[in-house]
Amino acid sequence: MDHIDFQQLKGGEVNLGTSIMAVQFDKGVVIGADSRTTTGSYIANRVTDKLTHIHDRIYCCRSGSAADTQAVADIVHRFLQEAAQNSGTAPSVHTAAAIFQKLCYENKDALSAGIIVAGWDKDVGPSVYNIPLGGGLFRQPWAIGGSGSTYVYGYCDATYQEGWGRDETIEFVRNTLALAMSRDGSSGGVIRMCVITEDAVERLFVPGDQLPKFWEGREVLAAAKKLADLEVEPMAVEV
Repeated sequence: MDHIDFQQLKGGEVNLGTSIMAVQFDKGVVIGADSRTTTGSYIANRVTDKLTHIHDRIYCCRSGSAADTQAVADIVHRFLQEAAQNSGTAPSVHTAAAIFQKLCYENKDALSAGIIVAGWDKDVGPSVYNIPLGGGLFRQPWAIGGSGSTYVYGYCDATYQEGWGRDETIEFVRNTLALAMSRDGSSGGVIRMCVITEDAVERLFVPGDQLPKFWEGREVLAAAKKLADLEVEPMAVEV
């Protein structure tokens, strides 16, 4: 075969049409994601864990093709484990992000992978790196990704403040993901979060029936139709 049609090979693949997020605070980072995995318009898994352990204090959030992102995360995980064994020290978050970026960039024509890498290391403390489709690498105080992110950029810009502590950051991540899930049809399910600090990694879970509630509107046309369907009694006319 002279030419490999990757689009043909990827037809019907399991896709993480998703909402992912990571936010840095004074002593650590909070990462979060929804849990819906889709195959086209079919929901293949509604309780997916998109927060992937890479090293002791390094995690990544995955969006794009489930197969691609799992494969890339497994490669980085193995590399960091070997590097830690050889050097005797824990790898930095930047090292993990740089390996993700190298793999995504060098295989950008064959992969559908958007990655957010976040964690804590002894060199710089907490840090967040965004690796969008195509293989760029950007360090930011907060990063969002996936199909649901387009709905909440304005909310993040208007709400985020530097100097937040743990509780404010968790609330920000929870509210942002809930807003994205309410608008994006490829995002949904539950919210999984992870708080990564120097001392520990803490997992948090928000069930679907306990998501923050915001204005969801009402069907104006349906209400108007109901009014139009009301039977009107003829007015009595005196003779």
